[in-house]
This record gives sequence, C-alpha cells and structure tokens, in this order.
Amino acid sequence: MQNTFPVHARHLHWQVLIAVAMGIVAGHFWPALSTACQPLSIAFIKAIRMLLAPLVFFHIVTGIGSIGQQRDLGSLLLKSLALFYLMTLLALISGWLTGTLTHPGANWHFQPSAHDADIIAGLSTPTGQRSFTAFALHLIPSGFVSAFTGHDLLPVLLLAVLTGVATARTQPDTAVLLPLMEACSQCFFRIFAFLTRFAPLAAFAAISFTVATQGWQIIGRFAYLILSFYLACGMFTVIVAGGLARLHGLRLMAILRYFRDEWLIIIGTSSSEPVLPALLEKLQKLGCKKEVAGLVLPMAYSFNLDGTAIYLTLASMFIAQACDITLSTGQILSLIGIMLVTSKGTAGVSGSGLVTLIATLSIVPDLPLPAVALLVGIDRFMSEARALTSTISNVVLCLVLSMHENACDRDMLARELQPFS
Repeated sequence: MQNTFPVHARHLHWQVLIAVAMGIVAGHFWPALSTACQPLSIAFIKAIRMLLAPLVFFHIVTGIGSIGQQRDLGSLLLKSLALFYLMTLLALISGWLTGTLTHPGANWHFQPSAHDADIIAGLSTPTGQRSFTAFALHLIPSGFVSAFTGHDLLPVLLLAVLTGVATARTQPDTAVLLPLMEACSQCFFRIFAFLTRFAPLAAFAAISFTVATQGWQIIGRFAYLILSFYLACGMFTVIVAGGLARLHGLRLMAILRYFRDEWLIIIGTSSSEPVLPALLEKLQKLGCKKEVAGLVLPMAYSFNLDGTAIYLTLASMFIAQACDITLSTGQILSLIGIMLVTSKGTAGVSGSGLVTLIATLSIVPDLPLPAVALLVGIDRFMSEARALTSTISNVVLCLVLSMHENACDRDMLARELQPFS
C-alpha cells in the first residue's frame, strides 16, 4: 500500500505540542472561550469514529483476501487472546502493587454521602454489568449494517474476518472484488489523512476545556494519586512492554520515537481511536503484513487495554485506603479476576476507564461504589496515560505477533527503525 499521509504529518507532533501549550494558557486565562471551544474536540473524535468501522473492515478484508488462501486464523486469534490476557493480568498486578507501595489514599478517611451516590448513579450505564456469555453474544451484530452503527469494533472485526476469508476462497473467480475493496480502503485512508490536519485544533480544545473547568487546584489535591498512576504506567511500559520488545530484538525507545506523532495526538485528544488508521499504516511500513497487523491491532483495541487495567486496580486500592478498608488477599484476587473480564470491550476514549471502574465495583460488595465520586473530577487528567499506555502495548504486541507468524519483514523493520535508535 502506498503511503497516503501528506508531508505535513511529518511535523504533526510539533503542531500538537504547540496546540497543547496554547490550550493550557487559554484554559487558565480565558475559561469562557475555552469552554465554548469544547465542541471542536468532540467533533474531531466523532469524525474519526465515523471512519473507523468501514476503514477497519476494508483493511482487514483486503489483507486476508490478498493472500489468496486462508491463513491459520484460528491459531493467530488464540495466540493474540492469550497474549492479551497475559498483558492485562500483568497490568492489573502493576496497578495493585503500585497502590500497595505508594498508599495514595492514606489518611483521607473518606465517608461517601448521598450526593456522591447520586453522582455515580448519573454515570452508570445499564450495559455496565454483563457476563462473559452476554459479552460473547454481543460480538454478533443483529444485522450486517448495524455492526457499523455502534462504537464497538468487535462486531466489525467478526464481519471483516468472515468476508476476508470468503474473498480469499473465491479468488480468482471474482477478480473484481478484491481491487474494489482495496480502492475503498485507500479512499477511507485518504479521508482520514485529511481529518488528521485538525488534530492540533482538537488537542487545543480538549486541553483548554479541561484546564478551564477543572483548574489546577484539583490537581494539587490529587497530585500524589495522579503521580502514582503515571509511575505505574511508566514502569509497566518500560519493564513489561519494553522487556517483551527486547526479547524479540526490538528497542522500545526506537518504537516510541517512530510513532511520536501518534502518541502526541493521544495525549492531546485523550483518545486512542484517532490514531488507529495511522498505526495500521505505519506498522505496514515497518514490514508487518496487512492480514496480521490489520487483524491484531483492532482486536487489541478492545481486548488489551493495559492502561485501563492499571487504573482499575490502582483506583480500587485508592478507594479502599481512602475509606479505611483493608482488603484481604482473597478479596484482591477476586477483584483482579473480575477485572480481567470487565476491562475487555471498552472503547479507547476519554472516560471509558471511569465507566469500567463503576461497572466493576457495582458487582463487587467489598468497596463502596459511591466512593468513585472522588475520581470524577480528576479522571480526565489520567485518561491520557490510560490511552497512551494501552496503545504502546498494542503496537509492541502487534510487532511481536507478526514476528511469531512470520508475517514481518525483519530487514525492513530494522531499516525503518534504525534512524530512531
């Protein structure tokens, strides 16, 4: 696939950095104007969401269909899911260990009130509690078109795999089908390249609104918790994701530098969704075959949210400490087991971590659900780290799985990463 991203994207990280700095200043000195600008960031995220479903569909279909025969998809899916759950478990343990060592909720002596319960009731969703069976059935859309109208990529992923396998098996009898799919894929990538130009504007609007509405006072009060969370995310990225990369001959710093534009967009917009198309494009440029990268990365967006996993256990430890509750080893293990399920299937957008925490604690009697109200005001300041940590982990896993599947050109990979080492 030819690179469809324009030259301006090479300087996108500087544009986003400048926009973030301007957003902080504007939010502090002109809060009314910054609040009025919030719809710009919402519009950008909605525009990207509009493209994700068809883009992922056509990308996976052309990837699987172009190989002319069915790759062992069952083996690839099992390997991916096994690695996703292993990484999620390590992330949950990382958050728990950090909360245990740093004690971010010590000496708070918080007692939830009726007002706190009302706040959480307003944030709760009817779909928050769902069993594994309900989650599995949710993967099957009620109709072909309905899979593209929701925010969940998993039904789209299922349809894309089925269509891709069918396309591969009917080639070359339907030789016109695959070029048509490829043309549609290119078209959506070009639309995305155009929308990417507005990423700095969206970053400005999102950051300025956060500063204008939350201010710096709330950061001061919760600074220790926020720093503990950033520490946990940093240690997980360096030790777990970096260690996995090192075992496969990759340098984490080179990967971080190579995808720097995408990391800054995530920080600015507090969402990992806007960078999915760019990540797919760059992974192919690194030598990963489309049929593997195009399947693993979208699936990782729902099944490997390591940043959210760290947040869940650390926030739970914070709530327990703030409410003077001592959790036993059995209660902690039970909590981690439940979070292995509830952390799956959430979207990589701002606020999803808080909603997932509410869904988890609503079925765990050990911790008071209204105490989540403590985190409502500062959730936005941690959502960037959640999305960033998850995306870095997903990129590393995609590279590793491509290597295991012999679907990565090692020479191309080394050549592309060499300038960033």
